[in-house]
Amino acid sequence: MTLVHWSPLSTLLTGPSYPTASVRRWVPPMDLVEAPEHYLVRLDLPGLGRDDVTIEIEDRVLTISGERTATASGENARAVRVERAGGGFRRSLTLPDGIDADAVTAHMEHGVLTVSVPKPVAAKPRRVEISAGAAA
Repeated sequence: MTLVHWSPLSTLLTGPSYPTASVRRWVPPMDLVEAPEHYLVRLDLPGLGRDDVTIEIEDRVLTISGERTATASGENARAVRVERAGGGFRRSLTLPDGIDADAVTAHMEHGVLTVSVPKPVAAKPRRVEISAGAAA
């Protein structure tokens, strides 16, 4: 018979095995939504504040970048399992021609960054009414 060392902590750590944060690269999930007047770009950025994120538009490319630092444990604590990745991220999208970069707005609430990009006038659908009468 073989004796097996039992650790009560090991029973709390059962479940699927995930790569450690040092192996994984953090890429925040992003949604792109098209509304009639604008595009909305949403990123989940838990734990980040406004000062941790940079938004740039250059040559029709919208780039959102930032960095999430790993949570430091106390001086006498040791990490038993780390699944939350940290580090820098960079997400880029090519915008349609005619975007007014000065009209782009952004706000962050509850860890969700929302960037609103107004559509260019030419890209907005326009309905043309048909008039009754003689053509000019």
